[in-house]
Amino acid sequence: MNMPFEPGEDLSDGPDLDSPPDYEQVPDDAYLADVESGMFGDDLNNAEQGYEHAAPTKESDPSAELAASDDPFADEPSTAPPADTRPRLPNGELDMGPALAPKPIGLIKKPAPNRHYVPEFLEPIPEPRPIPDSLPPVSAFESEMLPESIRGYVMDVSQRMQAAPDYAAVVAICALSGVLGRKVLIRPKQHDDWTVTPTAWGAVIGGPSTMKSPSMAEMLRPVHSIEARAATEWKERIKLHKAEVEVAEIGNGLAKVAAKKMIQDGRKEEAIMYLAASECGEEEPTLQRVIVNDASVEALGERMQENPNGLLMVRDELSGWISTLMQEDRQPDRAFFLEAFNGNSSFTYDRIGRGTVRIENCTLSVIGGIQPSKIAPLVRGAVRGTADDGLIQRLQLAVWPDPIKSWQWVDRAPDPQSHARYCDAFDRLHALELPVEEEGSACLRFSTDAQAMFIEWMEEIQTAARGDDMPEAMQSHLLKMPKTVSGLALLFELLDGGTESVGKVATARALDWADYLRTHANRLYSATTHGGIEGARLILKRKAKLPNPVKAREIHRRGWSGLSTPEEVASALEVLIDYGHLMELEVDSAVTGGRPTKAYRWIGEVGNDGQMG
Repeated sequence: MNMPFEPGEDLSDGPDLDSPPDYEQVPDDAYLADVESGMFGDDLNNAEQGYEHAAPTKESDPSAELAASDDPFADEPSTAPPADTRPRLPNGELDMGPALAPKPIGLIKKPAPNRHYVPEFLEPIPEPRPIPDSLPPVSAFESEMLPESIRGYVMDVSQRMQAAPDYAAVVAICALSGVLGRKVLIRPKQHDDWTVTPTAWGAVIGGPSTMKSPSMAEMLRPVHSIEARAATEWKERIKLHKAEVEVAEIGNGLAKVAAKKMIQDGRKEEAIMYLAASECGEEEPTLQRVIVNDASVEALGERMQENPNGLLMVRDELSGWISTLMQEDRQPDRAFFLEAFNGNSSFTYDRIGRGTVRIENCTLSVIGGIQPSKIAPLVRGAVRGTADDGLIQRLQLAVWPDPIKSWQWVDRAPDPQSHARYCDAFDRLHALELPVEEEGSACLRFSTDAQAMFIEWMEEIQTAARGDDMPEAMQSHLLKMPKTVSGLALLFELLDGGTESVGKVATARALDWADYLRTHANRLYSATTHGGIEGARLILKRKAKLPNPVKAREIHRRGWSGLSTPEEVASALEVLIDYGHLMELEVDSAVTGGRPTKAYRWIGEVGNDGQMG
């Protein structure tokens, strides 16, 4: 056994036990065996973790003090060693007693001189940091961005419902675009034949109880009124058509009698011509439609054939429609809608039972609502390239405003004047008739001043879209904005009463919309780039439903929105670790019976295993 001194050794110049030790005690084999057997408890750690055995001091053990004056051999020099009278153990070894025996007081990091060391297990656990807002800022809606004819009622509805005015404004624009359809087109260049149909695809994005649906319903009332009047007229035309059919049947009967006599007289060719000329009867009147809701592509194609000016598809929840189009077996339907966005492309499909249906101009505007948690997985396909054919990018009027934080009781009647102007704007577009060109529609171009403004903006947007640092999905979105901006400029000019050219006032408003919509597009595509933060928020919100510690696959199996893939779960867990909510644990293969796995424990909380995170 190694002892700190040999018998008879002069200890007068020994170490000062009141000062920090400058040596390390090295335990012998027996002592190590006791440590390994757990004799000294869990306070004793091993040297592999960077710990050393601290020598006893009089502060930690008063009995450890041994002054030179207490040693009977210190002041008596002798040529021969004195007799060793200290007690010995039965085996003959020196009994060191409690004063000098290696005292297992715990393995701690060796302290620096004159400093108080606080072991790591006693340091306070840092508080988890709040997860930051994952959404980039968006521009606020300004009422001056709308023509006066619709501005007042948009703001009136938003104030009474205490909803973001962005919702009412976008629904109004998409509804007006659906009514305008192909009545008037725009050619954004002075000499080129590039023609834009002013279709508009919009999405109002917000959480539950943000008044998306009520705002949509209120702003669509004038369109429903147009359809109601058209239905009344159609019923009267149907009655008249039935009478015409009966008269035609009588006339056809008389013509057959006359033709039969001609044939008997040998005038066969004359009979053929007579029957052909006497055939009469008009086709059955079709019901004029503007709004469609949940129609199959085949039925929608027939409605477009009956209403060549175009239609407006209204969906209270867009996620179902988009999710359906993303299915592998619905790719033909997807192609149909991609063409319908352009508004000037023909489409032909053949179906058993319906025959061949050809649509000269697929023209469709779209408006609907969707929640943030449902838009993120849909946008993710566009960002990652799994569904990057431009369907999501066609939602050019997608708005995702900040929720309104305040609320107050509002109970007043709608403003009758602004409501009348708003309804009149729809009626004027519905009845609009301008001289048509070869394509069967009227076409306007920009005025000189407006053209210069549009060219300047086009140069900026094209340069930005082709930048190396811009994601491909956003590039595609920006490259579709010229159609949107020129269509908005045309719509605003017509609402202001213009019919000759698109002026600079309407163009300036459209360019303001371009800047505004670009910020909302940034927020839209951030739903995937910041998906880890959204997933982290959801896990944090529902952590009571999870075990502690929890494994990634246990979260994945829940199938929560935005956490449906292992990559999404891993991204969310990384965020929670970075912000101090979770700590990562390595589960030994001896425990799991397979490969080592990872688990995650909530920091500062006692887990199901009784351990503190």
